[in-house]
Amino acid sequence: GWIGRIPMADTTSGRGRGRGEGRGGFPGGFGRGRDGGRGRGDGGRGRGRGRGRGRGRGRGAPGDEKEWVPVTKLGRLVKDGKIKSLEHIYLFSLPIKEHQIVDNFIASGKLKEEVMKIIPVQKQTRAGQRTRFKAFVVVGDMDGHVGLGVKCAKEVATAIRGAIIIAKLNVIPVRRGFWGNRIGLPHTIPSKVTGKCGSVSVRLVPAPRGTGIIAAKVPKKVLQLAGIDDVFTSSRGSTKTLGNFVHATFIALEKTYAFLTPELWKETRFQKTPYQEFTDHLAKTGKLGLEKPVTALDAAH
Repeated sequence: GWIGRIPMADTTSGRGRGRGEGRGGFPGGFGRGRDGGRGRGDGGRGRGRGRGRGRGRGRGAPGDEKEWVPVTKLGRLVKDGKIKSLEHIYLFSLPIKEHQIVDNFIASGKLKEEVMKIIPVQKQTRAGQRTRFKAFVVVGDMDGHVGLGVKCAKEVATAIRGAIIIAKLNVIPVRRGFWGNRIGLPHTIPSKVTGKCGSVSVRLVPAPRGTGIIAAKVPKKVLQLAGIDDVFTSSRGSTKTLGNFVHATFIALEKTYAFLTPELWKETRFQKTPYQEFTDHLAKTGKLGLEKPVTALDAAH
């Protein structure tokens, strides 16, 4: 029967309610049934996150990954150990185009992923509606780095996988500070910041040590993954629109480094960008990161 637009599981036929009912927020769900059946869900396509039938086979075993072959100059410098940290990349505002760069600096066990929501979106076609799934994923190391990814795909597993990769590409540094005296490690944000997306605006206010994260469920998870321990939040607008709510929080965290405070007034000492500093190394190695053979023409120069 239907109770509040959520179908009850059919326990007799092994077609249990999909595991993603609550997370996806739509009837039918996907994946394994509640009673152990590998069902197609009650009304949904039911190709789970790797356990349902069909093509979705999950994210694969940890040892299945191939060796990373970088295709960008930044990727080659990272793999060759010329760039030592993500902060070195952020210092020169270099765009990250390969998610393996983030994996290289943040251990996979330390970088946590959180699927915030999966929603079905539809497009009207001549044949009817074409349904796809939109995944919102936040990644963070709980130590000053957080990223947000949104991906739409025909299957849930593909959408989640794509959103994780996009979130890694969007990882930003989060500046942390103190509420009062500078005692111990930074625990809150350095100043009041506001982020806005659509009608939703989120305001973050520094809080004393021990306060905790005073926020709704959505921004609380983002702030935890960013590594902030104490903060007050205030939000307005249509916060039930989760995509805008999580994006507004992300934008507010992004502004923590954009806000100029007295300790940042020092004169900037300009350095060479990694591309300039290691230009000889990049010239030596080809696009596949292999040493180029020295030709007679090169030797003459």
